[in-house]
Amino acid sequence: VQLQASGGGLEQAGGSVRLSCTASVPTFSRFVMGWFRQAPGKEREFVASISWAGTKTTYAEPVKGRFTTSRDNAKNTVYLQMNNLKPEDTAVYYCAADHNTVSGQVTTRANRYEYWGQGTQVTVSS
Repeated sequence: VQLQASGGGLEQAGGSVRLSCTASVPTFSRFVMGWFRQAPGKEREFVASISWAGTKTTYAEPVKGRFTTSRDNAKNTVYLQMNNLKPEDTAVYYCAADHNTVSGQVTTRANRYEYWGQGTQVTVSS
């Protein structure tokens, strides 16, 4: 399984960015997908997760109400819409895939995800 993330870049505070992550796997609809981020000098942290069919999502507290994750299983792609960006959102963002969690559930723990993308940098200037 290969995950290719894209869409990062430089944005001003208050702006928006949409990240995409495309998976090279025929059974994409049976993976829980997650987003994580790692800022310089900090541990990788959970951002968002979405269930197989996209019917359930969960978010980390710092991004609730500002970020939205969605997926298009026909395109093997998961998205992270990031609105009202803040400088503290600056980080490398990673998408990840979990094949073990069952349908209808989401996963916040990084060690549950077997596959990881290469990361895409998001920089928010104040």
